[in-house]
Amino acid sequence: MAVITAVQKNCENRKIPNQSLTGIKPDLCHKCELEYTFANVRIEKKVEMRYNFSAGAMPAKSVWQDFVLVFRKCWLILSRNELADCLSIPRSKLTHILYVKKPDSYYTTFEIPKRNGETRTICAPSGDLKILQAKLSNILWLYQKSIWEEKGIKPNVSHAFEKEKSIITNARIHRNKRFVLNLDLENFFDCFHFGRVQGYFEKNNYFKLPHDVAVILAQLTCYQGRLPQGAPSSPIITNLICQSLDTYLLRVAKKYKLDYTRYADDLTFSTNDRHFVENQEEFLAEANAAIKRAGFSINEKKTRLQFKDSRQEVTGLIVNKKLNVNHSYVHKTRAMAHQLYTTGEYLIDGVPGTLKQLEGRFSFIDQLDHYNNILDPQEIKHDAFNLNGRERQYQAFIFYKYLFANDVPLIVTEGKTDIRYIKAALKSLYVRYPRLIEKDAEGNFVYKFSFFRRTKRWKYFFGISLDGADAMKILYRYHVGSNRRIPPYLNYFRQLSGHEQHNPVILLYDNESKSERPLKKFLGEDVHATADQKAELKANLHIRLITDSKLFVVTSPLVGNKEECEIEDLFSDKLLSLNLEGKPFCRKDKFDNSKYFGKEIFSQYVYENYQTIDFSKFIPLLDVIDAIIAQTESPEK
Repeated sequence: MAVITAVQKNCENRKIPNQSLTGIKPDLCHKCELEYTFANVRIEKKVEMRYNFSAGAMPAKSVWQDFVLVFRKCWLILSRNELADCLSIPRSKLTHILYVKKPDSYYTTFEIPKRNGETRTICAPSGDLKILQAKLSNILWLYQKSIWEEKGIKPNVSHAFEKEKSIITNARIHRNKRFVLNLDLENFFDCFHFGRVQGYFEKNNYFKLPHDVAVILAQLTCYQGRLPQGAPSSPIITNLICQSLDTYLLRVAKKYKLDYTRYADDLTFSTNDRHFVENQEEFLAEANAAIKRAGFSINEKKTRLQFKDSRQEVTGLIVNKKLNVNHSYVHKTRAMAHQLYTTGEYLIDGVPGTLKQLEGRFSFIDQLDHYNNILDPQEIKHDAFNLNGRERQYQAFIFYKYLFANDVPLIVTEGKTDIRYIKAALKSLYVRYPRLIEKDAEGNFVYKFSFFRRTKRWKYFFGISLDGADAMKILYRYHVGSNRRIPPYLNYFRQLSGHEQHNPVILLYDNESKSERPLKKFLGEDVHATADQKAELKANLHIRLITDSKLFVVTSPLVGNKEECEIEDLFSDKLLSLNLEGKPFCRKDKFDNSKYFGKEIFSQYVYENYQTIDFSKFIPLLDVIDAIIAQTESPEK
């Protein structure tokens, strides 16, 4: 559920806290200004609203309607300054981007291969322009959504560049049809030139922006007079402009009993009407007229009608019965992966490929498996212990990329709060640890390692929960192998590649080896650590878990006379006695949040106030991490 935050402005009443769409109990004046935050987009242009709410819970529908009203009024932009306010950027920065540095100077251009062997030119913005375009994209998406909500529209035509849409949602509409007709728009992306973008924001009924503001939006989103492929704002603007095209074609499709979807420039129509072939030419003539009316043209060479008794493809997916991908694509992906594992590189269309490209191919295949898994009967299990052959190939690749061929050291923590502590400590002590952190030319901190991020992908393929210390023991088991369903991936890739892991993987535990806590269980149940190993860990705060590997376990140091320590023990007693809004800090996982605040808020406070906090007790821990990385930098190590 999306979250709306409403904060009263210029009002004597109290501020209302962050609330969700459901269960809001308003305490509002009948007339007050609100600042709304929706889906991480803050509407900073203050709009006076009038309310007359009764006591009790506010219905979700009312909250949404109010948000829509605020959002619409926010788009009553009359000047460059008001545009800057709506985008939540300083007015001076917008002026600097437009007239001092100029938008075109922010772009980097490069080529990427297409499936047909040709290349696609990508023009990617950077710095302030990229951030601005991302904000604009998010706001435009929310604005479009507000229109749909207000008018009761449930769009299901455009599937490219939209949230919760993909080539799968596009293709499944055409599954198991008698006829599938594919059309392609000619020079699609070149059609979105500067004048068209400016004209849309100036003339479209939902915007009607002043000429000067529309020109500025075109300046911010176009590169060399066109919407660039690679800019965050291009997809949403493309879809906005194409709405008239979709409206025209949807009318024609309904007339001929066709389902219609569009994925960027790829138009698909399908039907089970056996008489469609008789009406095909008439339909094509009307569709062509609609396309020209919207300002596009058909690429006649790519028009094709597919019959049920042959292989039917929609946006690269087979749609005859189940959604599937071409078998040759799967085999090629596996061959590329094997070449990568054995030689350290692979070719795609005769050109050296990247890990990101190969991951994209595996992810594409997995999207189909995920979709088809959902359609399976509930008694069929799909999890880390019940993967099909294609999913096991993807699992192996994930291990290879993130745990074997990791380009920087990886630190795995028990929880996300530990990550904030370590980041804050390094920011405070960055001069001492140039191997771990540095400042870039703009004064921003750059970490030279990565933290393990728990995701749904790790949960599905490896059984790692989204929080907790189970991640370390599971990752260890996939290094050494545990049973038939948990392969020994470390030895597998050692043998294939002929070398060791690229960079260390560090499992960071709280120093709790006596009580029944995660570290003790890990050393006993998984590692079966010897007395010598336990003594080495106690003395040096780290041990190498597997001979000649770069897999380590590290613990936080003991402080004072404590026999066990959590990472929070490395902070001063003064900080641990912190009181926020009348509440003391509680370390327990379960506590009364009306009386205490927990680790989440505490870690945020530490991260935001790192300059004023004493991190001296973190030095032994950071020294160990630094030494491990230094030790493993040599190839022979």
